[in-house]
Amino acid sequence: MGKKVAIIGAGVSGLASIRCCLEEGLEPTCFEKSNDIGGLWKFSDHAEEGRASIYKSVFTNSSKEMMCFPDFPYPDDFPNFMHNSKIQEYIIAFAKEKNLLKYIQFKTFVSNVNKRPDFAMTGQWDVTTERDGQKESTVFDAVMVCSGHHVYPNLPKESFPGLEHFKGKCFHSRDYKEPGVFKGKRVLVVGLGNSGCDIATELSHTAEQVIISSRSGSWVMSRVWDNGYPWDMVLVTRFGTFLKNNLPTVISDWLYMKEMNARFKHENYGLMPLNGALRKEPVFNDDLPARILCGTVSIKPNVKEFTETSAIFEDGTIFEGIDCVIFATGYSFSYPFLDESIIKSRNNEIVLFKGVFPPLLEKSTIAVIGFVQSLGAAIPTADIQARWAAQVIKGTCTLPSREDMVNDIKEKMDKKLKWFGKSDTICTDYIEYMDELTSFIGAKPNIPWLFLTDPKLATEVYFGPCSPYQFRLVGPGKWPGARNAILTQWDRSLKPMQTRVVRSLQKPCFFFHWLKLFAIPILLIAVFLVLT
Repeated sequence: MGKKVAIIGAGVSGLASIRCCLEEGLEPTCFEKSNDIGGLWKFSDHAEEGRASIYKSVFTNSSKEMMCFPDFPYPDDFPNFMHNSKIQEYIIAFAKEKNLLKYIQFKTFVSNVNKRPDFAMTGQWDVTTERDGQKESTVFDAVMVCSGHHVYPNLPKESFPGLEHFKGKCFHSRDYKEPGVFKGKRVLVVGLGNSGCDIATELSHTAEQVIISSRSGSWVMSRVWDNGYPWDMVLVTRFGTFLKNNLPTVISDWLYMKEMNARFKHENYGLMPLNGALRKEPVFNDDLPARILCGTVSIKPNVKEFTETSAIFEDGTIFEGIDCVIFATGYSFSYPFLDESIIKSRNNEIVLFKGVFPPLLEKSTIAVIGFVQSLGAAIPTADIQARWAAQVIKGTCTLPSREDMVNDIKEKMDKKLKWFGKSDTICTDYIEYMDELTSFIGAKPNIPWLFLTDPKLATEVYFGPCSPYQFRLVGPGKWPGARNAILTQWDRSLKPMQTRVVRSLQKPCFFFHWLKLFAIPILLIAVFLVLT
């Protein structure tokens, strides 16, 4: 075995890191605070300190073909969008198939990760762990931080005057588990993100009244997209990314807003974002528009002030007789076992090269896995991050100079400000990001070469879903089954719905999808040319 690598957390990022370390001949040791793998996807009926927490009804927002480990497809009979218990089942199957469990030390808490005195020469770390009340310090050649960013709740009570006088219940969404105790209650949900909308729509079936308060609105997407296909298998394509990045901004923004408004007019539901052209992460909820139509959920602007029993909104309206306020206000990014100077700079923000490596260290021997967010899925993103990090740690892949990394971070911040409205966001463009990382390790698909040598595969890769299998087609970690997996991905997607076979499966034709999208502008151009 090679260099010793400490891996913190045994969720999907941690498991990907163990596996990639083994592929590169490294010696991984994974420390997991709980007694099981799965991280975020391991449901518990109560929120545990220092661990991610989900509610009982959580389903995935990404479809199974788009969120698998790139060489480990989900079983054919798994539904496209899965309950958290199905994801946990898959994660356990992956860990057993790749023989990863023996590298994990369960019920072991990492309390400190410090540079060794000779770090500038060796790049080594002292990792202090606690188990059964006993502390132990071990020297590691590298560290991969896989503890996630849904752990420490952001509860901005100081932003809501009068909240200290409110007499009802008040808690963060991480403590919500199921709707039964809210029967007949009047509930205010603060925040229009995925968790806030999920909780509000679920409560609307049992509570007397549910109101969502939002500062800036949000696009709300359905998991079911054109002609009933999973949204990400239709929208997350290389061709779509090419258009977004190369069309004039005014046309790109128009197409984006047209897609977002295709299901219903957000203006009519009080959901319209303040800046609809920003590519901020949309909300995925199939029920919210119907719940608003039925009157069981209402949308209100930001809360101006709380009283003992009510909330006064910025438009002057009042929600009275509130029994409970649930803050779905996201999470703070924190790694309490690390000295903040290691990964923080520039106005106390976490700044990482490609969202993985601190750019200012003497030795690049610590990597943060899973600290990005995109319209793509977390599992394939963590897999490619871990593959890249393992090769950097091994020494087979080198990072740019410190100056080049800092300049790249600044350039990306400017681009994020344009696309997402914030320079310090962890959001990124999925396909562009994945291609950047795979290019570092020689695993990026060569599309022109594919069209010359394998047109059938190239057509599916470029115009079809950008599924994870694409990133193990070539290079280190190449999977022999990747080509077949790409060509059969629609079969696996449609298979679980064939419980009553009516006729042959209807797979999408992406040419007609884009033709329909561009039909109006093409028609207008034609009319203009005729008239002139």
